[in-house]
Amino acid sequence: MMRWFRCKKSLALCSLSALLSLALILSPRETSARVRLESICSIAGQKEQKLTGIGLVIGLEGTGDGGKNKLAMRALAAMLKLDNNHVENIAELKNADNVAIVKIEATIPKTGLRRGQKIDCYISSLLSASSLKNGRLLVAPVETAEIGDDTVVGLASGGIVLEGTALRTGVIKGGVTLETDFISSIADKRAGEIISLLLDTGHSSFYAANEVARVIRQDFELEGGVEVKATGAGVIDVKIPERYDDSLVEFLALLLDITIENPHTQGRVVVNTKTGTVVVTGEVEISPVMVSHRNLVVEIGGISPGGGRSSNRRFAALPVIDDQSDRQTPESLKTLVEALNQLQVSTDDIIAIIRELHRSGKLHAVYDEH
Repeated sequence: MMRWFRCKKSLALCSLSALLSLALILSPRETSARVRLESICSIAGQKEQKLTGIGLVIGLEGTGDGGKNKLAMRALAAMLKLDNNHVENIAELKNADNVAIVKIEATIPKTGLRRGQKIDCYISSLLSASSLKNGRLLVAPVETAEIGDDTVVGLASGGIVLEGTALRTGVIKGGVTLETDFISSIADKRAGEIISLLLDTGHSSFYAANEVARVIRQDFELEGGVEVKATGAGVIDVKIPERYDDSLVEFLALLLDITIENPHTQGRVVVNTKTGTVVVTGEVEISPVMVSHRNLVVEIGGISPGGGRSSNRRFAALPVIDDQSDRQTPESLKTLVEALNQLQVSTDDIIAIIRELHRSGKLHAVYDEH
């Protein structure tokens, strides 16, 4: 029995769970919600910074690197020397299996931080320690991850809390105390006090950038105007008005609070083969095509599989219909997923069909599989 399905060509979000159910479908034509620029943009110059370091964890219950690990014992000997306990020969530390060398990692948020503030750090065993349970990190310096910059910017220490079932990694809440300020530079004075807004990858397009520039220009029109220009698919340059020279934060707050209706999003299909999830965003369309997979035949847009159809093959026909005329137009991927759900097709088979549609050039969207 043929089943015919029709739907709008615009699809904002379609999530397919492992149980093959559509969790959420929002049509841009059916919603009028407005989105703040802060939700889809970031400011150039604001970026996260990684901090790294090497430290020594003590207090382990016989699960450390062990006395046979010379690198760990040399580090322990150096630490003892700093505390005026000189070790003549590292062989003296052969039973020190309660010590481990670890990697320290932390992240400065893009909003920046000041000296004296604390952030979490993550600890990972570097050598042969089997568990960091009950371990405590001795005070260790951390530096930025930039090559050639060995300036100490913070100090890390504290008790390690294991996360989940992992025994060789953990976290120290508030484990890093910053010794310097981290302030992002967001205004390009060389370009004449220009702020660059960067559209998120999922919203980047020439249309979207032009639309953002338009709403910014319109919002500041009654206030004396503002110079704004879209310079790329994901970049909008805004000149800081002179009236805000001494109140940049106020200007940024007003700028990022501007709303845009239904920001244009590029059609995108994201497939997670591990969890069996398919996420569809934007206007994802399919050209006329016939798909034959295992004992399943899917016909899109009047493409006939030819000949008689075997009685043991499941069949779904998807018409391509234009409400304004009789001409054929691309069908929505949502329609295909609905048809496959009706036929109780497995998650793996749905992913395989979508993958082949992409390879054949019939799936019109950015495709990301991981």
